[in-house]
Amino acid sequence: MARKKNITKDQLISWYMDFVLENNHAPKSVFSFAKENNFEEAEFYKYYGNFEAIEQSIFSEFFNNTIKVLAKSDAYENYDAKNKLLSFYFTFFEILTANRSYVVYAIEKNGDLKNLKSLKNLKEDYKTYISNIGIEKIDLKEERLEKIQDKTLQESSWVHLLITMKFWLDDTSASFEKTDIFIEKSINARFDLMDIKPLKSIIDFGKFILKEKVNFN
Repeated sequence: MARKKNITKDQLISWYMDFVLENNHAPKSVFSFAKENNFEEAEFYKYYGNFEAIEQSIFSEFFNNTIKVLAKSDAYENYDAKNKLLSFYFTFFEILTANRSYVVYAIEKNGDLKNLKSLKNLKEDYKTYISNIGIEKIDLKEERLEKIQDKTLQESSWVHLLITMKFWLDDTSASFEKTDIFIEKSINARFDLMDIKPLKSIIDFGKFILKEKVNFN
């Protein structure tokens, strides 16, 4: 039988996920993986250098599919940052749930969510997303401090996503309804803590005091 040509990235991901779920381990080699799915080994290398790369790509594709779903909503673009993030979480975890068996396999294989190499691409994608949804920040007027503020926001947001994934993995409620509650309450709490309006008022008042050189004596 002639080998398949013009293999797509989506096909490779689908075949790889099917293989690991059926065998509980990665294929022994790209050669054997290609032979089993009847395509030329060279086709694999058009997209990935090894199986670790395809594992990283899978979680990145979960993210990309989430963004595609959100982009179809006319209302999404008009949401504020908090509601954009809520929409992202609910959609992302719907996609994770549809692929839960693979997610559980990938995480149990490594044993530690925080150090999971498969999440490397997802982390970078998500940090970029966080930077671009319009979360209000303090105008520090100093580039170095603003970079620190941006990095802190990105890293804390990533940790929150990992914590939510851990909660979802442990959730045994019907339709993972407890995870939905966790998402809503935790994101609301985060934005309450990040509310800079009171702090901005204090800073503005401080600037006024300095400008007017108020004498309290």
